[in-house]
Amino acid sequence: MEEIKIYAYGMICISNSFVLKEFPTIDEYSEIEQCYRFPGGETGTCGAVLASLGANVTLDGTHIGREAVELVRDFFKNRSIDISLLKFDESFDSLEDYILITKDKRTPFGRFGHFFKQAYEENIRHWNKPSEKAIEACTAAAIDDCFGEDSELAAKLCRRYEKPYVTVDCPYDGYLHRHSAVTVISGEYLNGNYRDIPRGEMLSRYAENGGGLTIITNGPNDLFYGRKGGVSQTFKPFSVKTASTLGAGDSFKAGCTYALAAGFNDYELVRFASACAAAAISRYPMQLDPPTLKEIWELIDRRSEQSKI
Repeated sequence: MEEIKIYAYGMICISNSFVLKEFPTIDEYSEIEQCYRFPGGETGTCGAVLASLGANVTLDGTHIGREAVELVRDFFKNRSIDISLLKFDESFDSLEDYILITKDKRTPFGRFGHFFKQAYEENIRHWNKPSEKAIEACTAAAIDDCFGEDSELAAKLCRRYEKPYVTVDCPYDGYLHRHSAVTVISGEYLNGNYRDIPRGEMLSRYAENGGGLTIITNGPNDLFYGRKGGVSQTFKPFSVKTASTLGAGDSFKAGCTYALAAGFNDYELVRFASACAAAAISRYPMQLDPPTLKEIWELIDRRSEQSKI
C-alpha cells in the first residue's frame, strides 16, 4: 500500500478525564477511580488513532496555549504526527475540557462557549487558517465543522486539489457535507439538532444533499449508511466489553479517513470504522493506547468466522 498522508484540521484541546465509581446525585460524593490528562479534542484524538494505524498525519487547527505546550510536544513527538503547523501561543490560556466518565456514560465540561464568543464577538481567534500546502500534499483529509468559514475553506481547498475528505456532525444542507467523500453524523448531533425527525428520514436528507457516503451512528445500535440514489444499508456495531466510550466517535472518524485513503468500498469502510471504534472503547484511556491495524483486522476476522458457524 502506498504511503497514506492525512491532513487533520479542527479541534485540538487538553482533556482532563475522571473515571468515577458511579455518577453522584446532587450534594453526594463519588470516588474518582482513575484520572488522566492528555491532548484530545476531535482532531487531536483522530490524529493519534490515525498515526497508530500507520498513517502519516499533519495536525492543524486550535492554537496550543501556554499550559499545554510541553504536554502536546511530548505526547506527539514519538508518533508519525507532524505538529509543525500548530501555533504554540504563550499568551493564550489552554483550551481544556473536563470529562466525568463511567463505563458507558460521559459528561463533558469546558469553556468552549467562551472560546467561540471571543472569536466571533471580539475577533480573537485562537485557531489557524487551513494550510493549502499541506492539503495539496495529503492523500485525504479529516475536517471538523467547528471553525465556520475556515472549516469551509479547508473543504474548498480539498476540492481545488481533488483531495477527498471526511467530516462529521454538520448540517445536511451545508458546504462541508455537500462536497465530502464521507460524512459521519452521530446520534448525539441528531438529538440536538433534528430530534423529532426519524433516522431514516435524516439519512435520506443527507444522501440527497451530498455527493458522497453518509453514515449515521447511534452508539451500540445499528448504524445506517447510504448514498444519493442508493438503498439505505445497516451495519451492526462490533460487540466488545466497554471500558469507556470516550473517543469512540473520533476513532470512528479516524477509521473512515484511513479507509477512504486506502480505497475501501462503502461496506469495507463502514466495517473498518466500526471495528476501530470498538477497539477504542475496549480500553481507557484510549488516547494513550490507540487501536492498531492488527486489532482491527482481528475483530473483523473474528466476526467473519462467527458468521460461518
